[in-house]
Amino acid sequence: MNALPSNIASPPSRDQTTLVGVIYGVAAYSWWGLCPIYFKAIKIVPPLQVLAHRVVWSAILLTLLVIFRRRLKAGIAALFQGQTARILLLTSMLISINWLVFIWCVGNGRLGQASLGYFINPLVSILLGMIFLGERLRLLQWVSVGLAAGGVTYLTLAGGEFPVYGLILAFSFGFYGLLRKIVRIDALTGLTVETVILMPIALVYLIAVSASGTGALGQHGVSMDVLLLSAGVITATPLLWFANGARRLRLATMGFLQYIAPIGQAILAFAFYGEEFTIEHAITFTTIWIALIIYSTDSARAIYRTKKANLGGPVCHQSSLQE
Repeated sequence: MNALPSNIASPPSRDQTTLVGVIYGVAAYSWWGLCPIYFKAIKIVPPLQVLAHRVVWSAILLTLLVIFRRRLKAGIAALFQGQTARILLLTSMLISINWLVFIWCVGNGRLGQASLGYFINPLVSILLGMIFLGERLRLLQWVSVGLAAGGVTYLTLAGGEFPVYGLILAFSFGFYGLLRKIVRIDALTGLTVETVILMPIALVYLIAVSASGTGALGQHGVSMDVLLLSAGVITATPLLWFANGARRLRLATMGFLQYIAPIGQAILAFAFYGEEFTIEHAITFTTIWIALIIYSTDSARAIYRTKKANLGGPVCHQSSLQE
């Protein structure tokens, strides 16, 4: 067989594709893990105004990206498809609740609890899949869910504080993921439609607070204005990295990488922002981490067994990160 002409680049190998995917995935989840720094910098702005700015500027930027990727027609079609439009209306409400609670947690010394919510989220998704999609849990998955529930119960009884914000974050994002799983639309176009649905309300609210003299934009200096106008970039950048990573990696691999975000948030909360880390927190977080390790190990073993069965023999030695 003749070699490829020297002026034609050979296609990337699976290892190269996987490496690029891992880089994108790590970048996306690291960004989400460090994004509290941004929200901490604008904590003098009321959370509802921060949310409104995030919606408006994200909607504008994401719409431009959808146009650039030639997905505008699909986005417009989704707005006029009955069931799809109704589901995206629900998901837009869920993601706005999730964003608002997270913004409030960062500004009010509850980032540690928010990170706990995102640690719990994968296990919440397992339960929702079982309840609404008829998915069955394996024994070790039941153990994982039980450990997580036990950890939350212990924190409530021993610490005297029910982790309400963490659970709101976990369940709002869990239901968001459940609904997005059943609606047929890609991640970027779907988020664009969601922010466009929310944009009129957010825009009217920003105009109203500006007219009343309580709007933050133009009141706290140029640097604060730049930060507020950057909300779209803060939202869209990790989404694009995530999409690029997800296209190149197995879902299981992205699942492992997702824990980077709450780990980063927890480090910021307890090591840099001075939030109290008690023995109750240590026991609860350790319990959750053990539950996630058990769940991840069980998932990896299930994938290995499935791949072995599909090949009809021993699995070839390949990187566990490959598609």
